[in-house]
Amino acid sequence: MHLTKEEEKLLCSENPTIRKSMEILVALGEIFDADKLIGVNSVQISGISYQNIGDAGLEWFEGLSGRFVVRAMINPAGLDLKRWKEMGIDEGFYRKQMRIVNALLKLGAELSLTCTPYYFDPPSLGDHIAWAESNAVVYANSILGARTNRESGISALAAGIIGKTPNYGLHLDENRKPSILVDVKAEIENEAMLSLLGYKIGEKITSEVPYFRFRKKLPEDWLKLLGASLAAKGNTALFHVENQTPEWDGFSINGLEKLEIDKAEIGVEGQCNPDLIALGCPHFSEKELEYLLKLIEDKGKVKKDFWVFTSRKLVEKRPDLVRKLEEHNIKVFSDTCMVVSPATENYECVMVNSGKALTYLPKLRKVDVRFGGMKECVEVAFS
Repeated sequence: MHLTKEEEKLLCSENPTIRKSMEILVALGEIFDADKLIGVNSVQISGISYQNIGDAGLEWFEGLSGRFVVRAMINPAGLDLKRWKEMGIDEGFYRKQMRIVNALLKLGAELSLTCTPYYFDPPSLGDHIAWAESNAVVYANSILGARTNRESGISALAAGIIGKTPNYGLHLDENRKPSILVDVKAEIENEAMLSLLGYKIGEKITSEVPYFRFRKKLPEDWLKLLGASLAAKGNTALFHVENQTPEWDGFSINGLEKLEIDKAEIGVEGQCNPDLIALGCPHFSEKELEYLLKLIEDKGKVKKDFWVFTSRKLVEKRPDLVRKLEEHNIKVFSDTCMVVSPATENYECVMVNSGKALTYLPKLRKVDVRFGGMKECVEVAFS
């Protein structure tokens, strides 16, 4: 991989964080046969929940020095920074989580704490970025047409320190070509159906770039759930949707392997009796919060614990919406989610409308999961 003279100097920097960041990027470039480093507009760093990285990760973050040279955003933590006590988080966990967050803020990161950074100042078509959160990666590539590989938290951090990433994978035109045609014969009736489709397709394809053909145009919030499920279950980082996503007509689909999906293949998952309903994986958009309010506004207070996760920026933007939801006894948390927080482990069965949560909750939080659409979740909440 070719390095400029300035890049070579960074490999010998007196700052150990800069030097190590360059070593990481160079190693990645050599592994994936990149020809050079390219500039990025932003980075998004995952793996910051104390629940997942523990004391070793905390000490590593606190040992870093220097500053990010491009916009740096961070993924959800293990708690809501303001309302952690309401989640049942103990003070020891809170203090260690805050040390991780503060270490990143010291490097110049934004206090974003969301898996949906694309809702605020999204990258543009063709922008090169280095994002790590799986649903953010697939959303940026597929729905926005930006370009990012699925970075690790460490490689995204390194890219933020240097402002560059190796030029390989989905940064290159040839790797963004669709490799399989998924013809969905079923009529997609709600967001959960599309999320479960991603879950099922993710089991069938792992390293493909699917090209979807649906019967009608679908809302972007539904496509968000499709991508999140594909990324969680099958490691997909890019998909195309005919007549909808920005690069759908940029490649030929002649001769592609074809996979046909009917309604019978999009079955229901899990039938446990939930003691928690948890929505917002990925974090809810403004439209999703508004739709939830519409579903419950004439129903009084929910009868089960009901948590919704969204970004702190949206909570600050729409306090009225949050207040109205909480009048129904729904708790709207930010900075975290049901997957990365130990708070979920206080329950036995969690109901979700997300294929991503369906994938990770049993593995990471050791709880049973029931799956259903947002309407069904509301019905269960009042039963």
